[in-house]
Amino acid sequence: MATTYSVVGTSVTRDEGPDKVSGGAKYPADMAVPGTLSGKILRSPFPHARIISIDTSKARAFPGVHAVLTGADLPDRPVGRLLRDCPVLARDRVRFVGEKVAAVAAIDPDIAEEALILIDVEYEELPAVFDPIETMEPGAPVIHEGSPSYDSPTGQVTPDGNVIYHNSWSGGDIERGFKESDLVFEHTFTTPWVHQGYMEAYSCIVDVDDSGRVQVWANNKQPFMLRRQLASGLGLPEEQVTVNPTGIGGDFGGKAGAMNVPVAHALAQRSGRPVQMVMSYIEELMAGNPRHPSVITIKTGMKNDGRFWARQAQVVYNGGAYGGFRGSLNLNGSRQAGGGPYRVPNFQIDSYMVYTNNVPCGSYRAPGEPQAVFAVESHTDMIAAEMGIDPYELRLRNVVQEGDVSGTGQRFRNLHGEETLHAVAESSGWNDPKPKPNVGRGIAFGQRPQGQAVFNAKVHVDGNVRATIFSSVPDTGVGFHTVACQVVAEDLGMPVEDVDLVQLDTGKVDFDTGAGAGTSVGAAHAALGAAQEVRGKLTRLAAEFYGWGEERIVFKEGRVFVDGEPNTGVSIQELASRSVAALGTDVTGDVTTSAEEPDVTSFCAQIAEVEVDPETGEIQVNRIVTSHDVGTIFNPLGHQGQIDGAVIQGLGYALMEELQSEEGRISTLSLVDVKIPAIADVPELITVLVEAADGNGPYQGKAIGENPISPVAPAIANAVFDAVGVRITDLPITAEKVVAALKQKNA
Repeated sequence: MATTYSVVGTSVTRDEGPDKVSGGAKYPADMAVPGTLSGKILRSPFPHARIISIDTSKARAFPGVHAVLTGADLPDRPVGRLLRDCPVLARDRVRFVGEKVAAVAAIDPDIAEEALILIDVEYEELPAVFDPIETMEPGAPVIHEGSPSYDSPTGQVTPDGNVIYHNSWSGGDIERGFKESDLVFEHTFTTPWVHQGYMEAYSCIVDVDDSGRVQVWANNKQPFMLRRQLASGLGLPEEQVTVNPTGIGGDFGGKAGAMNVPVAHALAQRSGRPVQMVMSYIEELMAGNPRHPSVITIKTGMKNDGRFWARQAQVVYNGGAYGGFRGSLNLNGSRQAGGGPYRVPNFQIDSYMVYTNNVPCGSYRAPGEPQAVFAVESHTDMIAAEMGIDPYELRLRNVVQEGDVSGTGQRFRNLHGEETLHAVAESSGWNDPKPKPNVGRGIAFGQRPQGQAVFNAKVHVDGNVRATIFSSVPDTGVGFHTVACQVVAEDLGMPVEDVDLVQLDTGKVDFDTGAGAGTSVGAAHAALGAAQEVRGKLTRLAAEFYGWGEERIVFKEGRVFVDGEPNTGVSIQELASRSVAALGTDVTGDVTTSAEEPDVTSFCAQIAEVEVDPETGEIQVNRIVTSHDVGTIFNPLGHQGQIDGAVIQGLGYALMEELQSEEGRISTLSLVDVKIPAIADVPELITVLVEAADGNGPYQGKAIGENPISPVAPAIANAVFDAVGVRITDLPITAEKVVAALKQKNA
């Protein structure tokens, strides 16, 4: 029987929602710090070039300009989230169109822009390479010349030519596996750059006082990690940098890097005044940190009965000119290419992150997984078609079961993959007749291990029985602040309206890794732990005050009482007031969680139904049914919002979104050009939940925000094939590609 909670599991409006929809939310672009100057950046027009000279004399002399900087004015100390390979300003060469070359701080944005025009830069163009496969070939231009070794918290990293990092996973005996296979299939898939599409562009303010202490306001989702990046780049103690809370806006993985913060610091230090920098959307799209393009080749050996027997995968991610925009050296999402939710007894995965003369790439919802899952699930359907096996049946034959080892050698507990597949097939009418010609259905399947990071939370209960959670973690739209309040309210038996969350700066709370995958689960764990400490203290005091046995004291619905005797207790308000009076201070708890990866995973299966016009190639997605293996749901309203949002982003990835690049120059420089899905593009969305209280989060919850994005594109690709018999292996699946494939098929 499912456990019933008082607050957890109820729909609660996100606490930051009203400010966002009313325009009341404040971002660094909206702030006004006295004396603030406007900072602007001159960016490279070339994908690869040597800087011969930079003349800033006219800009320095321009009225209203307070500082002009080039790379020569700054220490040679690269910065980055993990791999510190990004110069604050280019020194002797530029490596992508949009790289920072010079910076200006002036009394207003217009003057700063005019001053940029006055900076004269002489370049010598160098050979450039844009294709991630070509950049790995012998004789390709080396983008980071001289075999440099870059700092990283994990140790020094020395690229091998243009290969930044190479990961390898293996299991079984790959050679024997292919020898024992009855059939072998091999296919290659490609995916494009995609921007996260948040509305609020990156902005920051940096102030440096006379003692050298640094104050930062930035819509960055990882305040402590930003502090670490900035301190390492400046050669300062971390404690000398304070990152202050501010609005983030949308994120989807894109707001974890330092972006312009190091430049703003350099300008503030040089000018002696605070500097504000606001990226335009042109800058976001040409020089931000989009999702990595990929080239993925998968070779699978099959048994005649439809079992996967061997899998070899090469995953190549186009990292762009620098690796410092990512939160990892490579993308662990590539592990999905080895099998993901399936048993593959013999496998070898090689994943490469490579330099090219393109825009540097960063994180985007489930980093590396949408690319890999598109490849694996398209490949799976292609095998099913060749072997004459129903695609749903093929997946059922190979899904991991309890006690199995996953395709990358991971062993998880409480597996619900088969249930998730059954649920999506039943809810979608997988075997029902198609309503008319050129309608197709496609299935895709994925699994994502639950993540964990370091989170800290403090909970204070005052004499008026209000609980306050203190944390540095910003809410990026996932509703973490609301979930944390629900969890604390549940544990303390309080109304959620009596719990607040206050976001503090990095000088007032302990270190945490900030928002990211599994924030609502991980950070809420810290909040719950702190609440439990508070409840433990209140329990001991209640036993002392009223003579109750500690082990029988219950906190529920605003009262504290002995189990089985709800009418004999006292209000929480009475207990809290008496406890604060006895202690002379608030009752407090303080917990920091660990970053150990749990042995828990989650499955997601999706079926898309599409209609394809064979004359125009136009694809109409009629319906997407998505089933999820979930734990206890904290906030049904927010939970469904995460699923729907991820599915819509997956829809854009599948059909329309693409940063188009011509010789390293991004040509889609507005969200109109990028073609993010509008309301009219969203099909009927049906969600089926496979609920089991066996997650790794508070009250056995599971993270939900990442998993739903990955199967969408392959489900649509598979549906298009089912509708008109053509296979698109490179995203996005546009009408033009479908028409071309149909012409080739019918030739």
